[in-house]
Amino acid sequence: MKKEYRKVTEFKTVEDFSEYIKQENFHIGLAPEGKTDALAQSIECLGQTVGNRWAILPMEGWDCLADGTPSEFTRRRWLRFATSGAKLIYGTEAGAVMHSGRSNPRQLMIAEHTLEPLKMLVQEMRSAHREKFGRDDDLCIGIQLTHSGRYSHPNEDAKLESVTAYAHPLLDKKFGNSSANVVSDEEVGNIVKHFVKAAEIAYKAGFDFVDVKHAHGYLAHEFLTAYDRPGKYGGSFENSTRFSREIIEGIKKAVPELKISARLSFFDIMPFVKGEDGVGCPMEWDKNKPYPYAFGGDGTGLGMDPDLKETSQFIDLLKSYGVDLICGTVGSPYYSVHMQRPAYYPVCDGYAMPEPPLYNVGRHLQAVKRIKELHPDVKFVASGLTCLQEFLPNAAEYAVENNWADFAGIGRMVLSYPEICADVQAHRPLQKRCICRTFGDCTNAPRNGMISGCYPLDEFYKQKPEAIRLREIKKRSSK
Repeated sequence: MKKEYRKVTEFKTVEDFSEYIKQENFHIGLAPEGKTDALAQSIECLGQTVGNRWAILPMEGWDCLADGTPSEFTRRRWLRFATSGAKLIYGTEAGAVMHSGRSNPRQLMIAEHTLEPLKMLVQEMRSAHREKFGRDDDLCIGIQLTHSGRYSHPNEDAKLESVTAYAHPLLDKKFGNSSANVVSDEEVGNIVKHFVKAAEIAYKAGFDFVDVKHAHGYLAHEFLTAYDRPGKYGGSFENSTRFSREIIEGIKKAVPELKISARLSFFDIMPFVKGEDGVGCPMEWDKNKPYPYAFGGDGTGLGMDPDLKETSQFIDLLKSYGVDLICGTVGSPYYSVHMQRPAYYPVCDGYAMPEPPLYNVGRHLQAVKRIKELHPDVKFVASGLTCLQEFLPNAAEYAVENNWADFAGIGRMVLSYPEICADVQAHRPLQKRCICRTFGDCTNAPRNGMISGCYPLDEFYKQKPEAIRLREIKKRSSK
């Protein structure tokens, strides 16, 4: 049975919202209204001074040209990131390192043919930031390197063409994979070379760092639980991290000046599916057996290991390579979207929320807080905050002030309201008509073959023909 959860818009003051959070025991802290001292502080990481504690999270676009070159739509988004007021553009975009690893047919590619367009766009971002804020020497711009693995849809027909790390008893069933999709050791080596080449291109394009994506069930993340894979890339911690180590070692050898970060799912759970009542529920698993495929999990497939032992061990490995900044996330948008991307409204091909969205905001914050406690010498970016809506700045300030995290990362919110960082820092009233309400259309549109964007709130997209088409799709899916 679908459940109704109290909306953030019901609360008119920080005090009222804070009281509700305490009553429900959600792991969220809120700073008083107007307090932004912690968010305004600069910080040393990635070999430079970053001017404040706001970070723009890397998102997947569906608006590049067919060959993966940035389009005018891509350019518009990136320039809005650059003028948002955030000083850490954590990933600008999730860029595929090779065609077969693209999550969609319009995903950005980081390749020789995109080098010059990327270089021009990075320069334009710096110029736009400098023009608006008077300086850009404290602006840090990175790009995410990724291979979508199990969730690759590289060609124009958008057909799923999976590349998996191993045979997964639940995900294979959910997505129709077979043993033929498991990547060979030889091909793993080829993928590593593409990651390294993409990093070289990113360096030439002028990015300050690359983020090697180890999150959301994509290939590098899936390898971290390759317990059942035979050979040198599975079966032990040493082997299951070999893919990651070869990528990082290759990048450090090819471009030693380039800084490296990682976006990491701190913990995972088992896949969820839509139940008969439309609400998400976990796939069936023998409760008498531990669930070994949830990296950072507690063994049940439903919760976080309180000590995050696997995650902590992997972060120690990253630290040994000089990685000093990690962006935390949890779960996956493909099989646990309610946890990975807390929202009040399900996407059109998804399931209704089985838990209060704010509970899962708290899970994000709890995970990054615990990891920060275990690794105080590393800088961490928190995520999962957009669902807090007008109270996002209060939670962001609290998290940074209380050392839960070093940066507050925002994703979906910046699509509808890129100026939120600058407005908060200048103590201007929030533009409430621009605040993301988690309608999900930034996901609904791409999943139906349309360009990325915020169709409900951004006038640029609201006026496009796709907006009408999207409304019709949502009407049909709600019946």
